[in-house]
Amino acid sequence: MTKIFLTLLIVLSASACNTSGSNSGEKIIAKRSERQLELDQNKKLKKAYFAAGCFWCVEAIYESIKGVKEAVSGYAGGTTKNPNYKLVAYGKTDHAESVEVFYDPELVSFETLVRVFYGSHDPTTRNQQGPDKGSQYRSIAFYSNDQEKEIVERVTKELNKSEFKNKITTEIKKINIFYKAEDYHQDYEKNNPNQPYVVAVSIPRLNKFKARFPELLKDGE
Repeated sequence: MTKIFLTLLIVLSASACNTSGSNSGEKIIAKRSERQLELDQNKKLKKAYFAAGCFWCVEAIYESIKGVKEAVSGYAGGTTKNPNYKLVAYGKTDHAESVEVFYDPELVSFETLVRVFYGSHDPTTRNQQGPDKGSQYRSIAFYSNDQEKEIVERVTKELNKSEFKNKITTEIKKINIFYKAEDYHQDYEKNNPNQPYVVAVSIPRLNKFKARFPELLKDGE
């Protein structure tokens, strides 16, 4: 009986990207880190934004790509001001778990990042990605200008015809504001390789992406 109970606990803990990892998760991190400010000031880099389920997974995927300097986990897509993880993870805001991708356009294009987005998750399951359910895990491809909007719409239309059996339900919307998630979420998969959800969901998802897009990976990935 005890073994069955422990097994059930492990399964439940691995079934959703809403496991609290620190008391700091209850605090709102309003200021951007020194590292982010440094990235913001690097005129060589551009930023792109995507929501594709648990941000632990999405961050790790983008950080494995050549030309991506860093990916930051956070919240976007809604109007709630100063969201925190506790509110977002339990569906108490209109935001989705998202990532802010800092990339060098001379090494990787925005279109490639969009194709990575569609190639690394299932954009046909509305308000769900794997075991994670709710609007906070919905699929969103953000754009910052008309050129990016055209790219997202063109790639979406192309893949809707050729890649997926079911219709893509991804939202395409202009990025309004991005809130950086609490510090303990940053590089979560890398820093917590034995966490049950990471073992059961995040790492297999990352490995599946790597097998599909080996030509995009950084050396050593």
